[in-house]
Amino acid sequence: MDRPIDVDSVDLLGRVRAGDETAWAELTARYTNMLWSLARGMRLSEQDAADAVQTTWLRLVERVDTIRHADRVGGWLATTMRRECLAAIARRERVMPAGSWDDLPAPADPLEDGLIREERDAALWRALRALRPRCQVLLRVLMADPAPSYADVALALDMPVGSIGPTRQRCLAALRQLMRLGPEPI
Repeated sequence: MDRPIDVDSVDLLGRVRAGDETAWAELTARYTNMLWSLARGMRLSEQDAADAVQTTWLRLVERVDTIRHADRVGGWLATTMRRECLAAIARRERVMPAGSWDDLPAPADPLEDGLIREERDAALWRALRALRPRCQVLLRVLMADPAPSYADVALALDMPVGSIGPTRQRCLAALRQLMRLGPEPI
């Protein structure tokens, strides 16, 4: 199916190529709100959105003579804007602003992180073993991956479906209490 040609855009872009400032003003008035809408949809900050809009218009100025389908200039602008927004998001994720070097976190020691994780996991398993057997079984079953349905848990543990959630909450509260008490004395 052929697309209808937007004669107005073809004429407008032709006049922009010829250096008509009025045509440029009309083109920017027609599409700037769309560009801002795309930036807001991608949750850019006000400053990043303004930069992306400005860069999109700059890309059009740089390539105005190479656009083959002048009737699709709106789509070209939208695609270019999305790319600029993605580039802004990527830059934002790479850059971490800090007030000073003192505000930066110290590099983590992978060995230390691993030891802390192992200690935490061991404490959790000790606390789990200190729970009543029914709580131990229920929490272990509910930790399965993929998680079983409450109907399956009820059949496996011979308990009503309606009591699984409240029992789970009580078991987790008991587990949290045991974790707060800290390690058992040796």
